[in-house]
Amino acid sequence: MSEQGLDQAVEEAARLVVQSRHVVALVGAGLSVESGIPPFRGPGGLWTKYGEPDMRGFDRFLEDPKRWWEERVSGSGAYRELVEALSQARPNAGHTALRVLEEMSQLQHIITQNIDNLHQEAGSTAITEIHGNRTKLRCLGCSQRWPLDGFPMEELPPRCPDCGGLVKSDTVMFGEAIPRDALDECIAQTRLCDCMLLVGTSAVVYPAAGFPVEVKMSGGKLVEVNPQETPLTEMADIVLRAPAGESLPLVAARVRELAAA
Repeated sequence: MSEQGLDQAVEEAARLVVQSRHVVALVGAGLSVESGIPPFRGPGGLWTKYGEPDMRGFDRFLEDPKRWWEERVSGSGAYRELVEALSQARPNAGHTALRVLEEMSQLQHIITQNIDNLHQEAGSTAITEIHGNRTKLRCLGCSQRWPLDGFPMEELPPRCPDCGGLVKSDTVMFGEAIPRDALDECIAQTRLCDCMLLVGTSAVVYPAAGFPVEVKMSGGKLVEVNPQETPLTEMADIVLRAPAGESLPLVAARVRELAAA
């Protein structure tokens, strides 16, 4: 996208945000890549290097949770590389711009597909993590969550101190249902949304990829922020063909000007 084309798209996106009633950002792996976290697919992707993960991951966990936890604690291959990248990653300018929009009451919610906790580190508060959070654990019995750090791991698999249920990482595995509370919040936010920012999402992973379609069908507007085309590009009302770390700060700055006028 040319500089002139980007400037025009930024202006249009900022005006749309200011005019909208309920803005939701749907965030995908592209934003995390800008913080140094490798993608899963494509050049340099973890699955490209190490092979596709077990599509029955959740079933395997349930079959032998003790073994799963022992392998997770020892760590190797794609998992170890991902953990090391996550531990070193910091929020980028795109994360910061989303937090600024929220502080101005111009962004009402973030639905993120990322597990990296970078939105929280950037200072955003209205967040639903549809695929969980790497820094937390979750009870499969009562759905309670705890920080990973400090949770007793003397025995594997760990058990819920309240209900005795099986405890796993909060991140959603292949074959595992999206936690009901997270899915319900995503559905509620999508119904309220009249403008959705599609930030770094490939728009191929469901159910998240279906939320923009629902917004569009209900008369809402879509703003795609992505250096690559996606299946949603033709549906988008405005396209910022640039990385979020480059384009979202421009949008946030222009929103501030328009809101103050």
